[in-house]
Amino acid sequence: MKILEDVSLAEYTTLGVGGPARWFVEARTEDEIVEAVGFARGRGVPLFVLGDGSNLLVSDAGFAGVVVRVAAADGVREVREGESVVVTVGAGSGWDHLVLHAVERGYAGIECLAGIPGSVGGTPVQNVGAYGQEVSETIVGVRVFDLETGAFLELEHVACGFAYRRSIFNTTARGRYIVTAVSYRLRVGAAPALKYADVRRHFAGRLAAGETPSLREVYDAVRSIRASKGMLAGQGGEDARSAGSFFKNPVVSGEMVTRLASSAGCEVGEVPQFLGGVEGMVKVPAAWLMERAGFSKGFAIGRAGLSSKHVLAIVNRGGATAAEIVALQDAVVREVKARFGITLEQEPVLLGFPKAG
Repeated sequence: MKILEDVSLAEYTTLGVGGPARWFVEARTEDEIVEAVGFARGRGVPLFVLGDGSNLLVSDAGFAGVVVRVAAADGVREVREGESVVVTVGAGSGWDHLVLHAVERGYAGIECLAGIPGSVGGTPVQNVGAYGQEVSETIVGVRVFDLETGAFLELEHVACGFAYRRSIFNTTARGRYIVTAVSYRLRVGAAPALKYADVRRHFAGRLAAGETPSLREVYDAVRSIRASKGMLAGQGGEDARSAGSFFKNPVVSGEMVTRLASSAGCEVGEVPQFLGGVEGMVKVPAAWLMERAGFSKGFAIGRAGLSSKHVLAIVNRGGATAAEIVALQDAVVREVKARFGITLEQEPVLLGFPKAG
């Protein structure tokens, strides 16, 4: 295992922002993960686990500890169980590669999650979701290294505590586990999910004719939709350096929807809303709130701006600092709160910033 010193983290994040890690390790096996943990503990410094850096904002000061980049990608293991297949993948594998692997084999369950940047290991942490699907719908188990006990464990679905953009890995057990592999149960030969409005609009003509698109066609359609919004993994252009959706869609009550309509000067039915996963609650698009609070595509503070394709993405226009990203984030949160009484929550993980309180 090679241990590097003072490594710039900006190049390991999709935002392209951030200072150096005091020590940096790329762990390709579980043994190397254990070794890296021992190195950090031997020096009494904090440890941070890095995937593909697609959901991360690193401070300008960097991180005064050990960053372990989990790069374990030992292929795809499949076990057929009746009309389903359990697919197990190393945490360092690229997420979109897994989605393509699945749809090309006729495995349904993650086709609408195409084009999302990041690695497999990050998907259970944030309970990654988009276009009507969440990974929690398919995850059956997560293999982890338990930093408290020093043992490798297999956590079953229920133990992961999944909720909207949440799991135990980013809430009650934050910092306790290092994900090394994830197992997903996918449906063999099943039809694709066509619940989300954007996806249904894409196939409107065919659906009206009674046709059902293939899994690969849905995969391609979702990638096309994401590209139109500047949210596609590996996409170039002026909006390329981002962390994807910067804010979570708030989950609110029906009463709050009525108040939002009043504040926005529109009818209740004009407030876009989706099922919130909790009875009596709905999700309202953060982008809708931002636009009505005065933030348009391309709005900028210094070298940090909102994407020219979608206000929900904060982008690095070139040479942006973490301080500029935070200033823009704070401005958005402040104005949405003042206009609607809702505090937007960020999606990216913060690294190297002083802890609040």
